[in-house]
Amino acid sequence: MKNISELRQDIVSGDWVVIATGRSKRPNDFLVQKHIPFTQPKSTCPFEKRFPDARVVYGKNGPTEGSDWWVQTVLNKYPAFDKGICAVFNKKGPYVSTNGAGAHEVVITADHTRSFADMTDQEAELVVHMYQDRFRMLQDDICVKYISLFHNHGKLAGASIAHPHSQIIAIPVVPPDVASSLEGSERYFAKEKKCVHCIMLQYDLKEKTRIVYSSKYFAAVTPFASRTAFEIRIFPKVHQSRFEDISPDEQKDFAHVLRVSLAKLYRGLKNPDYNFFLHTAPVNSDVASRVKNSHQAKLDHSYEHYHWHFEILPKTAIWAGFEIGTGIEISTISPESAAKFLRKIKI
Repeated sequence: MKNISELRQDIVSGDWVVIATGRSKRPNDFLVQKHIPFTQPKSTCPFEKRFPDARVVYGKNGPTEGSDWWVQTVLNKYPAFDKGICAVFNKKGPYVSTNGAGAHEVVITADHTRSFADMTDQEAELVVHMYQDRFRMLQDDICVKYISLFHNHGKLAGASIAHPHSQIIAIPVVPPDVASSLEGSERYFAKEKKCVHCIMLQYDLKEKTRIVYSSKYFAAVTPFASRTAFEIRIFPKVHQSRFEDISPDEQKDFAHVLRVSLAKLYRGLKNPDYNFFLHTAPVNSDVASRVKNSHQAKLDHSYEHYHWHFEILPKTAIWAGFEIGTGIEISTISPESAAKFLRKIKI
């Protein structure tokens, strides 16, 4: 009897996904044939200018104070988090709340239409350097427990402005998805005395069927338990807990692998909408341990068991009743077939 689907378990989170082999699609079935690119006129774009109050500005040759800029970071005009009283947790009945203290910044590249997929390696490296620069600045804020970096490409991915930009949000708590990843990796390490992500990566590099692209320091992989079709994760080959600690050589190599991965999706699937985001260890010093009278005070945690990585999730499907009701996501192409297709894409 032919299996119509396969359930696969993520060994970090314990979550299950479905690879629906019974209604599987060929890679070409995911081509965005009728996709209308998200465009807005330059004349009304708020990101066309160099902001006079930008936090940091890089030109093609590094930091600049001139008008010839490539990437800049500015405060979000409508922030979700901002300066305020932090680490004060209020309890009312069974409920707990705290102030949205932190920071919300926007990382903007100069070209109005050119996304990561169309950048040069040098241009992509400057953006990644900006990410790292802002991480190192924000982690010293006493309110900050975790720094979230993400990028929305296209309307289906939640972008409200077409001009390419990323966002960095520093928050006073560890978000649940990251907490689940941290707990899963710590659980595995306590049992096996090894990093779970290192074990997965070593196996995938040896087996090769889920490798999309590999460089000196990084590997782009379609995860064994992919949540969406053509999901890609980028891991450092050497164990590292924190993105902000990568060396200049690693930074350059990572920018190249990120650009290549997104270019393969862009050309292979005809510019799909996507989100990419970073999962990294929380900031070095626990906020609660530095603030008096906090009921969440804990000892500082090194998170040495954790392995940072980037996740790229193309918008190839819409959650329906089964996914919403169970939390189990369905992919209609195997990660192995997706990786094979993407490996062949020339950029």
